[in-house]
Amino acid sequence: MELNLLKKYPKTKRNLIKRKELKSKKNIKIARMFGKDFFDGERKYGYGGLKYNQKYWKNVTKDFIKYYKLNNKSSILDIGCAKGYMLYDFKKALPKLKVTGIDISKYAIKNSKKEIKIFLKVGDAKKLKFKDNSFDLVIAINTIHNLNKKECGKAIQEIARVSKKNSYIVLDAYGSDAQKKKMLAWNLTGKTIMHKKDWKLFMKKNNYKGDYFWFTP
Repeated sequence: MELNLLKKYPKTKRNLIKRKELKSKKNIKIARMFGKDFFDGERKYGYGGLKYNQKYWKNVTKDFIKYYKLNNKSSILDIGCAKGYMLYDFKKALPKLKVTGIDISKYAIKNSKKEIKIFLKVGDAKKLKFKDNSFDLVIAINTIHNLNKKECGKAIQEIARVSKKNSYIVLDAYGSDAQKKKMLAWNLTGKTIMHKKDWKLFMKKNNYKGDYFWFTP
C-alpha cells in the first residue's frame, strides 16, 4: 500500500540548480562508492556531513511503532541503515526491540553511532543473510533504487522473503515530467528511477506486497 510514514521527517531545502551544476561523472562515481566523501565530505558528493539529530527520526519512528503495532518483543531490519540513527531512535522508544541494520558502506558501519554499532553490519540488499520470515518489519528507505533494475528485483524479493509480514520501502520516483526533471538534476546514486506507475508494476511483478512511498526532491 502507498503510505507516507515520513511526513514528520523535516524537509530539507535543496538547491537543485547548484547540484545540477556540480553534477559530473566524477562526482557520481565518488558518491556511489558510499565512503567518507559520500557521508561526511562536500555536499556535491552526498550528505555533506551526516550527524545525529533527534529531530529527524524521533517522531518518524513513533509513527512506525504505532502503525505496525511494534513492541519490545518485535524485530526490525533496516536495509541501508547508514550510521544507524533511525535504529537508535527506535531503541530509545522501545529499549528491548530487536534491531538489525545492514549497509553496503564499510565507512558508515565503522562510523556509526556507538550505542547502536553492535547491531549493525556490512551487508548486501541483493542477498540478505537471514532466514525466511526473520523480522516483524523490514525497512529500506532510499536504498533499493541505488541498484540496477535487475538487482532491484532481487532486493525486493529478498525483503519479502525475510519479512514475516510487514515491510516498508521508499524509492526514487516521479509522477510528472517536472518531477522527473528535478529528480535527474538532484540524483547522484540512484541507478533505477521510474515513474510511480512503473514502480508499482515492478513491485507486483517481483511479488512485493508490503508498503511503499516515494522520494522526490
